[in-house]
Amino acid sequence: MRITIFAALVLAPALAAGTAVAQPAPFNDVGVTMGHWHIVSKDAEANKKLFLGMGGKVFMPGGQPLMMFPGVYINLTLGNEKGDGGTQGSVVNHVGFIVDNVQERVAQWKAAGVPVLPGNNNRLDQAYVVTPDGVRIEILEDKTQSMPIRHEHVHLFLPEADIAPAVAWYAKTFGGKAGTRNNAPVVDVPGGQMRFAKADSRQAPTRGRVLDHIGFDVKDHAAFVRKIEAEGIKLDEPVRKSPTGSTITYITDPWGTRIEIIERAPLTQ
Repeated sequence: MRITIFAALVLAPALAAGTAVAQPAPFNDVGVTMGHWHIVSKDAEANKKLFLGMGGKVFMPGGQPLMMFPGVYINLTLGNEKGDGGTQGSVVNHVGFIVDNVQERVAQWKAAGVPVLPGNNNRLDQAYVVTPDGVRIEILEDKTQSMPIRHEHVHLFLPEADIAPAVAWYAKTFGGKAGTRNNAPVVDVPGGQMRFAKADSRQAPTRGRVLDHIGFDVKDHAAFVRKIEAEGIKLDEPVRKSPTGSTITYITDPWGTRIEIIERAPLTQ
């Protein structure tokens, strides 16, 4: 099976658990789409089982597990690195999926062995899944969507004074569209939404935690790097090729979120 990053969203027939196969959303005007969450698993097999139970598809590029959901990839290992600390307490407090029916999906996931927590104030249109190593995942509902599950958001927790600058930074850097959701600021990018909430104090950087970084896929890596360097953004490391043939580098936002910039090689099973 061969999949190219340039295709639009594709969904395989839904099984009982909502199995999904999809690429990231099409690129925006600056050649960006939401790419991935990168988890440094303490137990990659346990995380793989959890995401399979939620309807993900597993690939093994370069022999390393990579989960796929509509709109996002989830890497489960990062070389020999070990993550320490869950998402809560870090600048990326949690990440999120949206499903067609929360209660139906929760019942299916529990039957598949996925531990699911109730929504806030026992909301029936919300739930949470927390991986064994502490990555918190919010589950929300959109009854109008045709697929069982898709990627929805990355939620940053920042001191109040940092929120407006962060919204502006993400909109400019990634060509996102700033707006609001439930009276809170957001930046929409293809395949997902960056959300921003008030924290009482500055949160820990993501680097070295279980959710080490998030990633954006780009259409033309060299052109995108030239763009962000012209805007004063410094690369964390030189551009390089990954073992699977992708072109990658990293940046860190001013508030501590590590971000991979990747032009992804075609993915093979």
